[in-house]
Amino acid sequence: MIDSFVPLVPVLGMDLLTWAAIGLALLGVVGSAVPLVPGALLSLSGLYLYWWHTGYSDPGLIVLVALTLLGLLIIAVDWLAGAISAKAGGASTGTAALAGVVGFLLFFVAGPVGILLGVAGVVFLAEFSRTGNPTTSGRTAVYTTVGMLASTVAQVLLTVLFFIGFLLAILI
Repeated sequence: MIDSFVPLVPVLGMDLLTWAAIGLALLGVVGSAVPLVPGALLSLSGLYLYWWHTGYSDPGLIVLVALTLLGLLIIAVDWLAGAISAKAGGASTGTAALAGVVGFLLFFVAGPVGILLGVAGVVFLAEFSRTGNPTTSGRTAVYTTVGMLASTVAQVLLTVLFFIGFLLAILI
């Protein structure tokens, strides 16, 4: 189908679009560790590029659904883990939302370190102003920060699992 439109150069037995799909999935692994880079969406893009390129025949429907569900789980972990960890630590919904906004803005000023320190600081200050208890506020800030780090680790591991599954689907 696409072969008539794009000259495909075989490299190591695979054409250019297959390599592009693998590259997108690999970028997804890297993106899962880098803030503001949609790792899971890149991985899913690679999967669907490959599926489209094979005329919707490879990978099979079961593998396609399984990898899609894994990709959606990674997206959910990305979006919800910070808020869940903040709530688990006792933060109010307003504190969690404020921390998310400040973390996003601080990324552009101080990168990933800005996100961690900014979120921890905002959670501590907001919870301290709400409760007046420095111990509880500190615990909430630590829970939130550890939850964010754990979320990143979970995203990387799940995206690596996605990548391995994708490679196996292509090679087997």
